[in-house]
Amino acid sequence: MSFDPRFHQIILQEIKKNLGKTHQHTLSRYEMAKGTWRMRKALLNTLKSILFILLGVFAAGFGLKGFLMPNHFIDGGVMGISLLINNRTGIPLALLIVIINLPFILLARWQIGPVFSGKSILAIIMLSLVIAFFPFPIITNDKLLVAVFGGFFLGAGIGLSIRGGGVIDGTEILAIYLSRKRGLTVGDFIMIFNIIIFGVAAYLLSWEIALYAILTYIAASKTVDFILEGIEEFTGVTIISAHSNEIAEMIQTRMGRGLTIYAGKKGFGKRGENYDSANIIFTVITRLEINKLSIEIEKIDPHAFIVMQSIKDTKGGMVKKRSFK
Repeated sequence: MSFDPRFHQIILQEIKKNLGKTHQHTLSRYEMAKGTWRMRKALLNTLKSILFILLGVFAAGFGLKGFLMPNHFIDGGVMGISLLINNRTGIPLALLIVIINLPFILLARWQIGPVFSGKSILAIIMLSLVIAFFPFPIITNDKLLVAVFGGFFLGAGIGLSIRGGGVIDGTEILAIYLSRKRGLTVGDFIMIFNIIIFGVAAYLLSWEIALYAILTYIAASKTVDFILEGIEEFTGVTIISAHSNEIAEMIQTRMGRGLTIYAGKKGFGKRGENYDSANIIFTVITRLEINKLSIEIEKIDPHAFIVMQSIKDTKGGMVKKRSFK
């Protein structure tokens, strides 16, 4: 029996075709699994953000209605302005929180991004509804306890909301914006802003209430720092990952941030000694963007090694943020 070479070519073509189908089928299942994993992670992150914001809203509501409002105390920031106006005019605090925070949230949409501003609007509206309709017991009338624990719960609410990717007090948004336009730091602007508020409170109310308001503000700010693990206004982030190119592109395009890439080598890690070359990314962000950066890095490389350190202030470079696409 003679062998036809054309028959041999036909068999080879069929084998290649079948191997191609098998490869496509395997790749398709992998892509589907990867897509499902990303959807689950996105859903989990969304639920986590909602949980943090809910806890923050109720903690802040408890601090306000259980301590500060019944005793006519105020705090610093936008919340302090709202409490002061409510104290002098009787306008509902639930309404004032939304109205006074609105310009800062619109500024946040331009400076930070629509997702952050959307979460902030949601958090502020929820806080307004909690203050208007949720009954909290009045815990104490002792002025020292009111100042300390009122500030503690209010600060816990602000910190948890930031952990969830939003804010319920727009003071820091304005301070970050102004610090990029002037020579002062974010902390300087917040301090000046609050000195004006406490000065007005001393004139309209009394020196005693103003002094207790300062104590409330200190308790609140220290609680915020504690919940955010001591993170200051600016945070330096070092990222080591096998997907450094994708992460660098994400930081530039999605976060609108500048970065520096160091050429380095991996050392001793989970898989033992490994001295392969690696690109090390360093960038500077505000603490309001930590949640977003962590989520975006986790989407690209869940095993990325990330180091964050507090930075008091920065000068030069591209710290000024580009607008989000």
